Amino acid sequence: MEMYRNYKGKHVVVVGLARSGVGAANLLVRLGASVTVMDVKGPDELAHYISKLDPSVTIKLGRHNEEIIDTADTVVASPGVPSTIAIFNRARSKGIRVLGELELAYQVLEELRKTGAAGFMAITGTNGKSTTTTLLYEILIHSGFNAIIGGNIGKALTEEISKLVVDFERPREFVSPDFIVTEVSSFQLESAEKFKPKVAAILNVTPDHLDRHNTMDEYLDAKCRIFQNQDQMNFLVLNADDPLSPKIAAKVKPMGPEILYFSRKKIVRGAYYNKGIITFNIPELEVLTPELVVHEMPVFHTSNFKIKGLHNIENAMAASLMALVSGCSVADIYATLTTLKGLEHRLEFVEEVDGVKYFNDSKGTNIWSVVKSLEGFEDSIVLIAGGRDKAGDFSALKELVREKVKAVVLIGEAAGKIKEAVSGITEVHMASSMQDAVSRSQKIASYGDIVLLSPACASFDMFKDFEERGVVFKNSVMGLPGKRTASDEASAAPVGN
Repeated sequence: MEMYRNYKGKHVVVVGLARSGVGAANLLVRLGASVTVMDVKGPDELAHYISKLDPSVTIKLGRHNEEIIDTADTVVASPGVPSTIAIFNRARSKGIRVLGELELAYQVLEELRKTGAAGFMAITGTNGKSTTTTLLYEILIHSGFNAIIGGNIGKALTEEISKLVVDFERPREFVSPDFIVTEVSSFQLESAEKFKPKVAAILNVTPDHLDRHNTMDEYLDAKCRIFQNQDQMNFLVLNADDPLSPKIAAKVKPMGPEILYFSRKKIVRGAYYNKGIITFNIPELEVLTPELVVHEMPVFHTSNFKIKGLHNIENAMAASLMALVSGCSVADIYATLTTLKGLEHRLEFVEEVDGVKYFNDSKGTNIWSVVKSLEGFEDSIVLIAGGRDKAGDFSALKELVREKVKAVVLIGEAAGKIKEAVSGITEVHMASSMQDAVSRSQKIASYGDIVLLSPACASFDMFKDFEERGVVFKNSVMGLPGKRTASDEASAAPVGN
């Protein structure tokens, strides 16, 4: 097959050794390539990932080695490594092909598709990607489809594709998936070339990662690469309430995908929310789901959803639309939404101590994610924030902080910058660690208050990743003195339905 001819016996250099780098390297080994991985970090920092590499992979650490790049037939960029750095420019100047990890996975899958393997369902956006991706995956599974989930959530996409390649080599064991459900970031999309999902969604676009993309236009352009190759047989789901959606829609080519919208504020072609009810406004729904006889537009009562909060209503509408156009029934979609709980580190209820509820939103790594989280609560919030700044404008938090936050407890490198933005409108406390922040928050909070970890920053100044930050927060909460209250997760969750 072409995927073997492209790589068998070729020297491929993978730049960036983390989850995606490991997945790409091991997939390339499976395809017969001679693989070298390089990273500017040292062996101690990367020991966890090194242990997961195929033994045949050559490892070069501490710097980007130009001499090794010069010997490559292909260079693969991990998502965490900017595609514009000197080492990639050098490769391109010498005529060496440079691929992103997402593009590598897609091109290999395209070869497998010739045997019946599935296409992609891709979700991007500044906030809500992981929840929407998980919802869509669970809906597809509940509907009886064979689906795989990967990308910026869970396992690297190349790792999942590698498993398909292994199974393909054992025909009796090979089962073609119906769908590949993937969360894709702007980092992955900036190097997309042929990537063409059957159904794509852009949930929202607000300022984020400007330390990498430099401007909002660059960031938006990266997001829009998700639909650059789609045609009339494909679908694109957009948020009608996002101010940038008209600009996104204008970038869709004349023979491009059919656009469906979701909205919390108005009636749209797609799905819209009003007073606790989601209505699906797709006249051709009977064609898309022929097993249903729809005499009127179907509706979902969100009070029955396990996931709570206004932002999750948006996520549910996006996932539902993607599932509908993929052949899932309204009944299966609703059944999933009424049984599936939220994700860890995404507005996750931790515990109630002395009448104060603690929520872990460690995934809130940018300002607009924190805005969404704060909007889900009434008021009287003690907000724990801070970490590594991503060139964010923290003044955007002022209005909601003034309205809802009784105190802010700050940690990490960005603590001073956030303090400057919110001083004078609420109490500000500085903490030396997560444990210190939780302890201070307990002293500040009163019965009926909320303590919310929603950092508005990356985690890498103090933690390995946002998951570790969330775990440390939860452990700190569980170690607090005080009376525990048995609290139903649904009743403890934010308002919004």
